[in-house]
Parts: sequence; structure tokens; C-alpha cells
Amino acid sequence: MRSSIATPLRRTAIVAALASACLAAPLAAHADEAPPTSATALGQGVDLERVTILDLQQAMDGKRLTSEQLTRTYLQRIHQLNPRLGAVVTVNPDAVALARRSDAVRRSGKARGPLEGIPVLLKDNMDTADRQPTTAGSTALLGARPAKDAFLVKRLREAGAVILGKANMTQWANFRSSATIAGWSSTGGQTHNPYVLDRSPCGSSSGSAAAAAAGLAAVTIGTDTGGSIVCPASMTSTVGVKPTLGLVSRTGIVPITARHDSPGPIARNTTDAALTLWAIYGPDAADPDSAQTAGKLPADYRTVLKRDALRGKRIGVWRTGHTGIDPDVDRVFEATVKQLQALGATVVEGVDVPTAKNPAEHLYPAVLNEFKHDLNAYLAATPGTHPKTLTGLIAYNNKHAKIELAKFNQDIFEMADKTTGDLSDPAYREHRAIVTTQARRSIDEALAKYRLDAIVSPTELPAPKVDYQGGGKDAEAFVGTSDNTSAAGYPHISVPAGYTKGGLPLGVSFIGTRYSDAKLLGYAYAYEQATQVRKAPRYLPTLP
Repeated sequence: MRSSIATPLRRTAIVAALASACLAAPLAAHADEAPPTSATALGQGVDLERVTILDLQQAMDGKRLTSEQLTRTYLQRIHQLNPRLGAVVTVNPDAVALARRSDAVRRSGKARGPLEGIPVLLKDNMDTADRQPTTAGSTALLGARPAKDAFLVKRLREAGAVILGKANMTQWANFRSSATIAGWSSTGGQTHNPYVLDRSPCGSSSGSAAAAAAGLAAVTIGTDTGGSIVCPASMTSTVGVKPTLGLVSRTGIVPITARHDSPGPIARNTTDAALTLWAIYGPDAADPDSAQTAGKLPADYRTVLKRDALRGKRIGVWRTGHTGIDPDVDRVFEATVKQLQALGATVVEGVDVPTAKNPAEHLYPAVLNEFKHDLNAYLAATPGTHPKTLTGLIAYNNKHAKIELAKFNQDIFEMADKTTGDLSDPAYREHRAIVTTQARRSIDEALAKYRLDAIVSPTELPAPKVDYQGGGKDAEAFVGTSDNTSAAGYPHISVPAGYTKGGLPLGVSFIGTRYSDAKLLGYAYAYEQATQVRKAPRYLPTLP
């Protein structure tokens, strides 16, 4: 299971954080009810489990469905399922009004974009200038009042999306404590995996992934600093897209580090993930990495989604640190490799992507320093009544320890606060240069050496128990697929690949170089369409 930079399950205390009941509208508990059926809520022909955003648009264009009906259906599902899942922390009190407005726009013949009328859930670290709080999972930010939408939220609204609410997340994106429990926050409680409720959804985009898997929204948005999209996607049988650094702007998002943070979509299928990525992509002058991304995606995402996208491609198989650890992972990955060959890809064995041998030497000093700098800047610029510095947050947590420190401490906060937070410091700059250069070389040299178009590997081990905090020989042995892509700022996509014999989801990762996002989505789509392995969650209390 991954978190913001590496894994909260193993290695040192820093890796745990470096590795990845606050409701605007009340969610009543109906935990004994079954999920509402699509046929009952929306009429024949609209199955929320299998439908894509394109299907929903056609239904609304054909007057078989309205955005208000769709929005109310998702709200009903949240009402019934969220008491078991803890995936949604805030329901937007304006959601139905926004849906009605969208229906009026559609009737006028002036649909704003590809997400017109589509309900979307945001991770609770994304600013919205409305009646929803942005807390990053902490009560310390309940008094924050962002003055404007995050850039990607603005893009969603421009594309016509209905902002349905905020998804729960691992508090402070898994970057407060080395003992963090994935999916827990003081504002939303514990998120549970919809496939087996006593299993972890991974973090830190835990609520976004669980909500997408359970059909609580058409699509959700997460953020990834070191596996926080792809790990939850793997453990919830969803498609998770961690884009190239800056392809989606980070302006208005509670940060860990601008050198790793990457927002991206989580969806039940690759089509919806691609459509949403194109909707939120766009150069942002306020984000230096985003400002350089003009023209990095094709004009139309549909040109990417081809069933034969893998034909003639050279795909490297990265087994070291991934296979020989878990028999279910091995079985599913072997089937994946055979499927790639059946789809016309040339499979290249023996590919290795070496990871940093001593993260404490360069990675930790760099990220801790960046965190203090970036978080202080965000807090200082955000209006409202809340701590304005990392030092202030630490004091707030100590004062409200029964709430904020009830599950784990804040040792990562304290270590970060001891840094200077100075990004001009020569020692820091050397650490960052080494980290980024090594990570990019590890991927680019493997791609060049074997003349590869992409690299595939198992994304993650099966989901552990929900309160798992690390340890065990399997977790120690498994190499994080996101360790290199996060530090390099390279794209990473996880797609459902199969299940353990007990029914826990497993994902496969497609990895490439900078700005290869479109190609990777094409490969993921071809694989997904050929396999069709995804099954709806069963909400089992536990495994036999």
C-alpha cells in the first residue's frame, strides 16, 4: 500500500509518510440497505456500473436522463453506502441546483464541455469557493475560506461538471506521521474498501478511489505524490491516472511538494479517466510546471483510445521486486503479460528500474524542506481562521490532541518544521537535483536500452487490513512502482488486472517517460477492452 512519496508499510519512519464528520449536507446512516439499482433510479438502459460518461451524455442529449436525475441518484447512493464506506466527507449543498442549471444550459443548446451535467467528487485537498470546506482531512482547516476555486476545479466547472462534494482522504495526504493509517482523517473518519470492508483502500486518495469504485460519482479526482492515486486505484479495481508533473495544475491544492504533487482522475474505466484528464488539463501561468504543458496532449482524447494501440509496441516487463512475493499477484501478472502478447505487443523480459538505495540521503531532506515551504505558502495565502504556518498546525494538533492525535502522532510535521524551508539553499538544491536526475535516468535508460514504448509491472500487493501500519516480509520485499515515477515527475497509470482468490482487486501499471501520458492511456485502454476483468464491489464485511 502506498502513500504520498513511498510506503506507509515499511522501511523507516519517514518512508511511512514520504512513501503517499464534516458535512455540508448530512449523510444519514442506512448501512443495512443494498446499493440502489440504476434501473430503479434512472430507468432502463442506464447502468451506473457499466455506463461511461459518453453514454450518460448521449442519454441526456436524447432526453432520456437529466443531470438532476443523475445527481440525485448519486446522492442517494452516497446516502445509502457512505455509512459503510466513509468515502465522502462533504456533500455539496448546491449540487442539485448546479444540476438544474446544467439541464437548462443543455436545453439552450449551449453545452459547455464534455462533462456537462456530470457529477464529480473532489479529494478534500482541493479549494472550492463555495459552501464546502477544504480541510486536507484536518479540523485545523475547518475555518479556512478559499477565495477561489483551484485551477482544476475551475476547469471542471468550465467543462460543465457538477461538483458533487469532497472525498475523504488520508489526513494531510499521509504526510503528518510515520504511523499514519491509510484512509483515516479527523474530519471524515476511516475510509473502507468497497470490495471487503475490513480491508484498506490505500492512501491518500482513498475516498476518491472508494467512491469511484462504489459508483458514488461518475468520476473522482485524486492527487498523487508517491502512489496516492495508483495504489488506491489498484486496491479498488479502478483506473487511476497520475499525469506527468504539471500536466494538471496544482494551484489551489493543499500541497506536499510541487516537485511531486500531481492531480489526476480516478474512474471505473479508461474512457472516463481520459475524458476527465483532457477536461482538467490546461496551462496555468500560476504553476510553473503547468505553464510549460501547452500542446502536450492531442486535441481530442478519442484519437488515443484505440483497441489496437498495443499492436507492434515494445513493452518491458518489470518483475524485480514485484513477482515471487504473492502468488495471486504472480498469477494475475502472468495473465497480463500473455494478454499483452495476444494484443500484438512485443514483450521484453528482464527489464529493471532501479530505485534509490538510500532515500534518507537525498529524498527525505528534499521533500521535508519543500513541504515546509509549500505548505506555509498555501496557509498564508488562504483566507479564514486557521493556523497560518506549519508551526501553528503543530501547536493546534497538540491543543486538540484528542481529535487530531487520536490515532497517530505528528513526527513528520515536526521533522519538516525543523528544516529551513528555503528552496534557494545550495544543500537542498543538490538533494533535489540528485533525486530527480536519478529517478528520470532509471526510467529513461531502461526505455532506451530495450527500445521500449512503456514498462508494465504489478501496481501493488492485495489490500491489507484497514488499520495496517506496516511490517511483514511481503511488504518489505515489494518495490513501489511509484517510487521512480513520482520523483521523476513521469506519468503512471494503474488499470484493473484481476483479483485474488478471495476477491481483492489487483492492478497493473503502465509507466513511461515525460509527457507519454496519451500513449500510456492508449495502451491501458487496449488492455482494458481486451480483458474486461473489472467486477462490481460486493461490500463483504470480511474475507472467509
